[in-house]
Amino acid sequence: MDLKQFLQEVEPHYGTAALVTGAACGLGALLVLLQKFSSHQKTKEKIRRARARRDDSLQRAEQAVLQYKESHPMHDSAHILALSLPELTKQLQEGSLSPEEVFYSYVEKTLDANKKLNCCTGILLESFDQLKTLSTSKKGLLYGVPVSIKENIAYKNYDNSCGVVCYLEQPVEMDSVLVEVLKRQGAIPFVKTNVPQSLLNYDCSNPIYGQTLNPHNLQKTCGGSSGGEGALIGAGGSVLGFGSDIGGSIRIPSSFCGICGFKPTVGRLSTQGVAPLYGGQKSVLATTGPMARDVDSLVLCMQALLNDDMFHLDPTIPPMPFNMQIYRSSKPLRIGFLENDGFCQPSPSMARAVREVKVLLEQAGHTLVPYSLLKVRQTFYELVMRAVAADGATTIVQKLEGSPLDPSIKTQAFSLYLPVWLRKVLSFLLKPLSPRSSAMLSAFCGVGSVPDLWKQHAAVEDYAQETIADWRKSSIDVLLYPVIGPAFNFYYCCKNTQLCSYTMLFNLLNFPAGVVPVSTVSAEDEEELKHYKGIYRDIWDKSFKEAVTGAEGLPVAVQCVALPWQDELCLRFMKEVEELVKENRK
Repeated sequence: MDLKQFLQEVEPHYGTAALVTGAACGLGALLVLLQKFSSHQKTKEKIRRARARRDDSLQRAEQAVLQYKESHPMHDSAHILALSLPELTKQLQEGSLSPEEVFYSYVEKTLDANKKLNCCTGILLESFDQLKTLSTSKKGLLYGVPVSIKENIAYKNYDNSCGVVCYLEQPVEMDSVLVEVLKRQGAIPFVKTNVPQSLLNYDCSNPIYGQTLNPHNLQKTCGGSSGGEGALIGAGGSVLGFGSDIGGSIRIPSSFCGICGFKPTVGRLSTQGVAPLYGGQKSVLATTGPMARDVDSLVLCMQALLNDDMFHLDPTIPPMPFNMQIYRSSKPLRIGFLENDGFCQPSPSMARAVREVKVLLEQAGHTLVPYSLLKVRQTFYELVMRAVAADGATTIVQKLEGSPLDPSIKTQAFSLYLPVWLRKVLSFLLKPLSPRSSAMLSAFCGVGSVPDLWKQHAAVEDYAQETIADWRKSSIDVLLYPVIGPAFNFYYCCKNTQLCSYTMLFNLLNFPAGVVPVSTVSAEDEEELKHYKGIYRDIWDKSFKEAVTGAEGLPVAVQCVALPWQDELCLRFMKEVEELVKENRK
């Protein structure tokens, strides 16, 4: 490349002013500019190659589907796609459906969904080979079931990019424990799904694969960070999928896309081979969990995974098989509930969903009592957000280096690039004007030192103990809670981090929690939203109102919560809600 070509290439990215400055400052500055340009070109090339790999896998899968359909002209995919997971596994075990019929039906539907939603980061071409070698002995509760997996869940020879360029072209050497157990249960992982840049956002867009859309409204986000999963399952392209959740990343896309999602107690399912953006953060823990169209599918999945294979492959997982007796219990429950956490006013549809489900539960013979979590505002900033950015967000920024910032995280990421001293100054100045902005900036300053980190860990332990004691004082079995929704307009997730108080506190507490769709946004909800002011009446409240505007007809969900290790009870509560809502619709 000659000098003229170089100037033509670099000018749009760094500007004429940068070139003039470089010339004025001499050869040293010009060399720095050359290095930046070289890095930029390498990033562009990495992204191009990642997209090419994805496109190649999609094209090869599409060709395989066409060949299958030509040789099987009577193939009826509509019947297969309409089956729930329990119904599907029953017919596969009985032999009335073959794994090939099911596999190609879902691959075709996934390809179709991806064209509309951009939800996939690639078809796992090895799944075609696994299909051919699938045992005819029909072993495993998930025999012949195609499953989708979030992009950061390890599958041999594929990247776990987490939506950042620095992790591209580093294919993993072995399957995650989750994928290995799925295979041993007869399931066929066949596609990886999209995530937001860095995973630390509840939108679903990154500079590598782009923005994923909501299956119910293409002008809305599908949620995140397990957003590709939510979109694909919501569109009917997967009967069972797997996400990860550190702040609502399974529950929020489930809410936005109108499906069921379950975040188990941390340690109930293996996370070996499930990549975080960075490791070592121990205050707010992530876990993997299933996503599906109904609760029974989640339960069947948990039954299949909680077996000796998982306990052997990951000995850190306690050998606790799924307790079907607890799940099938019909004993009346004492249920805590709330509409508003006192920190972020919910949208009209969020609050209405809780009210309506409360009435149905009472009519079914359960006891409902008001309940509120302790110190929500203080805990969200001081224990949750300060923990995630314990190092002053230095590691997050390092992982984003070399990547163009995706528009979906720019607002959220801006403050992370400011020096810590400047964040402290701005936090002080903003305190009387915008208390929540001030508190967020302060939290992003981190904990400061190792002794302070230990104090922070101790405070998390104390908060969990206080919350459990308060829960037991109220004698509640489970908790009915709002979940973020309805689906947001684009670029608003990064402007509404505070809404994660509705999901992220249960990650801090390590309480199992799941989401069940119960309604849709009504015209009355939209009318009531026009008068929404919020609790603080600040920029955050205004932004949330704008985020959820124009959502009539979109899914609305509630969140069901239980104490640690009571995953079966949480799922039983979810099933109760699901059944009551279905009966009420009749």
